[in-house]
Amino acid sequence: MSGVPAGVRRLAPRPALLAASTVAVAVATIPLTYLGVRTVEAGLDRIVAEVWTVRVASLALRSLGLAAVVTIACVLLGVGSAYLVTRTDLPARRAFAVLAALPLAVPTYIAAFSWVSLVDALEGFWPAALVLTLCSYPYVFLPVAAALRGADPAQEEVSRSLGRGGWQTFTQVTLRQIRPATAAGALLVALYVLSDFGAVAILRTDTFTRAIFVAFDLGFDRTGALVLSCVLVLLTVLLLTGETVTRRRGARYARLGGARRPAARLRLGVARWPALAALLAVAALALGVPAVSLARRLVAGVSRPGALTEVAAAAGNSLLLASAGAALTMLLALPLGLLIARAPGPLTTVLDRMAYISHALPGVVVGLSLIFFGINVAYPLYQTTWLLALAYAALFLPLAVGSVAGAAAQAPPGLEEVARSLGKGPWGVLRTVTLPLTLPGIGAGAALVFLTGMKELPATLLLRPTGTDTLATQLWTNTAVGAYAAATPYAALLVAISALPTWLLVARSGLLDKEERR
Repeated sequence: MSGVPAGVRRLAPRPALLAASTVAVAVATIPLTYLGVRTVEAGLDRIVAEVWTVRVASLALRSLGLAAVVTIACVLLGVGSAYLVTRTDLPARRAFAVLAALPLAVPTYIAAFSWVSLVDALEGFWPAALVLTLCSYPYVFLPVAAALRGADPAQEEVSRSLGRGGWQTFTQVTLRQIRPATAAGALLVALYVLSDFGAVAILRTDTFTRAIFVAFDLGFDRTGALVLSCVLVLLTVLLLTGETVTRRRGARYARLGGARRPAARLRLGVARWPALAALLAVAALALGVPAVSLARRLVAGVSRPGALTEVAAAAGNSLLLASAGAALTMLLALPLGLLIARAPGPLTTVLDRMAYISHALPGVVVGLSLIFFGINVAYPLYQTTWLLALAYAALFLPLAVGSVAGAAAQAPPGLEEVARSLGKGPWGVLRTVTLPLTLPGIGAGAALVFLTGMKELPATLLLRPTGTDTLATQLWTNTAVGAYAAATPYAALLVAISALPTWLLVARSGLLDKEERR
């Protein structure tokens, strides 16, 4: 949070809160710090030798090319779907609002596994682009749909009254209004593609994440894996920097009126049914293919001897590891979220941004860094649940911080001041006032981190204790050897777990609310 919301007083950072937040950020950035230290130890000559190769150039071009193709496709799909759902007389708009968001419930490695199990010899750049697009376009759809619902229709009405047609108004007014939401969604997609491991690995597409994993897991080339990781980090930082510069230059589009009123719905006329068919086709590819693939093989997978026991054991391990990760993440997130809400300022902003650095790292890089950290610095943690929990905390800390900060910002700080005036000390105020007021945000953050940890694959593959299998790792293990029927129960359970929070996300966005038609 870089600015101070209206009506919120700027308070001096409290020493205990500031110290705890600093510790939290330091813990979360352990993977990045250790990655840098170990890479520097390799020496400049070795680093240059590893980077200055045709292979690294090829990986960079392919990774950036894949990110560009998927991002452009997701922007087209996301903006188009959002506009049809929020601004037109498309039939069953509320149903399509849910269908357009549900691909978030399908991890990319499950989508890739579904496509490979249905189409023989499916691999390469374009299949990976297709799968990643179908899984990622909701990252654009959701913010753009929310922006379209909140955009001021008066500006579009003024544009039409000045003689501009529908297309001119859309391109010159509507798209400008939703540009910040579109850019934010596009950035999420680009970072997600750069960090994805499951889909590109299953579809055998050489990107940085797959090359890093292969270098360490199969080639035992630690230095090469470290250098490739640093190059990927550099690409990620460049993307984040570009987004920050663009955001600062972007304009703000305020309402011309007071209360929000719905925009007039565009009548599609003869285009109504082609638009409906297009959305149905996207839903069929994004959701239908995984559903058909899982349904075809589910009975065979569950009927194997011992399958139910294995699935139950993997589910139990997933619950345990995700719970440990959520507990550690919330412990670190609580002071930072409270600091952001109660004492915004330059120092707080620095800590907030630092927390996002590790979040931008791919899971394979975080896992690789923590392996080196565990072996050389914190050996008692190596091959334990808590080292994996640390990886989850590094990857998902901003998700928890945002939930805590949002809830704390809505709680009036005056109540804490009253409690202090009545003689309660800092810990008493925290226990009796602050935590109860922030509890909804704490619960939301914990649930979000827990569910994301359930689906996390590369860091879990690298850091899970020996002999511990989760739903994600069992799915990966069976898919790697072509045992698609055996992998299906794990995939189906993961998708089922993820569907509920996705639906809740759509419901909270207001896309399912009924609006008066104009």
